[in-house]
Amino acid sequence: MTPDQVALVQDSFSKVVPIADVAAELFYGRLFEIAPEVKPMFRGDMKEQGRKLMATLGVVVTGLTKLETVLPAASALAKKHVDYGVKAEHYTPVGAALLWTLEKGLGEAWKPELADAWGTAYSTLSDFMIAEAYGQAQAAE
Repeated sequence: MTPDQVALVQDSFSKVVPIADVAAELFYGRLFEIAPEVKPMFRGDMKEQGRKLMATLGVVVTGLTKLETVLPAASALAKKHVDYGVKAEHYTPVGAALLWTLEKGLGEAWKPELADAWGTAYSTLSDFMIAEAYGQAQAAE
């Protein structure tokens, strides 16, 4: 990621924080719509799950300036998700749901360069997580 992309992601996320609960609800609604097979993996309180999602996003977004600081936690999270039944192919609809949520939440601020920055951030992290959890071969697919 370029420094400009990092700045775009961080600045736009600061606008999402005030609507974090709504954003999390939009995200999970969209995820379950486009990937209904993942819904059974979520058995707990979805409001709490949404808070965890937004907190994790906050840590990652803050850490984009020094990505190496968040990679150990991302690795552990990826491996933990395997235990929940997450497969490498689930990362694609998660990314799609995230970008859709950001587009809805940010409205007119969602411009092509912002979409590209978030897409780059997500693919960078998801490729790493897939490689950590399932091996390099699946990350390249």
